[in-house]
Amino acid sequence: MGMSLTPEEISRYSRHIRLPQVGLPGQEKLATARVLIIGLGGLGSPASLYLAAAGLGTLGLADFDVVEPHNLQRQILHGDTDSGRKKLDSGIESLRAINPKIELIRHPEGITVDNAVDLISQYDLVLDGSDNFPTRYLVNDAAFFAGKPLVYGSIFQFEGQVSIFEPCAGGPCYRCLFPQMPEPGTVPNCEEAGVFGALCGVVGSNQAMESIKRLINVGESLMGRLLVIDSLAQRHRTLKLKPDPQCPLCGHTPSITDIRPENYEWSCAAPDTTSEEIPMEISVQEAHAQLQQAPPPLFLDVREDFEVAIAKIDGAIEIPLGELPLRWEALDAKAPLLVYCHHGMRSLRATEFLRSKGLDGAVSIRGGIDAWSREINPELARY
Repeated sequence: MGMSLTPEEISRYSRHIRLPQVGLPGQEKLATARVLIIGLGGLGSPASLYLAAAGLGTLGLADFDVVEPHNLQRQILHGDTDSGRKKLDSGIESLRAINPKIELIRHPEGITVDNAVDLISQYDLVLDGSDNFPTRYLVNDAAFFAGKPLVYGSIFQFEGQVSIFEPCAGGPCYRCLFPQMPEPGTVPNCEEAGVFGALCGVVGSNQAMESIKRLINVGESLMGRLLVIDSLAQRHRTLKLKPDPQCPLCGHTPSITDIRPENYEWSCAAPDTTSEEIPMEISVQEAHAQLQQAPPPLFLDVREDFEVAIAKIDGAIEIPLGELPLRWEALDAKAPLLVYCHHGMRSLRATEFLRSKGLDGAVSIRGGIDAWSREINPELARY
């Protein structure tokens, strides 16, 4: 059941109400709807703005992060003066400026294994704006156990994807496509690979559209279909999806029957199977101190060329991680080797590989060049 709109609200939403597929009943449904948004970043920003403008009754906002300068290229909910603020604070400020009549509920702890199912159960649907695999799988699984539709969106560089996962209504879930999380370091995140900022608006707006359509039951939803957006070619494709009978979550014999922390752990640490005397990784302070030794260690930069062009440690050997299996033999097997990347994930994988080849002096720098620029050399550009 919807709620009666005031004359002021009817005027405000009149362009929606004039659409025969929406009308007054549809707008009244929106006024009582409750949507949970996971993350107020690149996707959550445009999605929340359009849902607020559309007159959603209640928006739940789950985010624990703070605004950083590099967010501003795509996270349009936040502005230049918001750097350092909680995204919840700046986001709610922006949403209230758009529509002060809707209810905004804070969830400052974000979504966790402890609260996921209960949190999603309080809403009509959940919109996933997360940017990491553990959260994406957690949201998918919790939405399934809560019996709520999940509006999915993701971006990789110039490509975006949108779908609705609702196994309870006969559709697939995210695990039907990708049963298990990829290994850490095998898939670069947006910090490592980059992201086309304007594409966030396209994907996030599509998520808002699918949410509204699902809430008022109009049109053909993306349940059972995956919208793929290629922004470079300006080409949109729709792929058919089917539930997987072997899915570990919603299949005939599921192996995932509840929310357990071990299903969402994504440790970056590589196992130390070599020397007990040399750790797999050290801090930037420890790495900097080693520069005073004779002979000083060699630095190995395993980032991509475009990253090296932004900032680098002088004198470092540059071999992208993907080329390391072909070029590692050029390295001095006896020399101490300090390996770094952007944040320390790729360098750990590189260190594990090098030690497997007998380069026992290889050590990863924890936090990568980002930590180096924060704690050792502030003149280095951060990205």
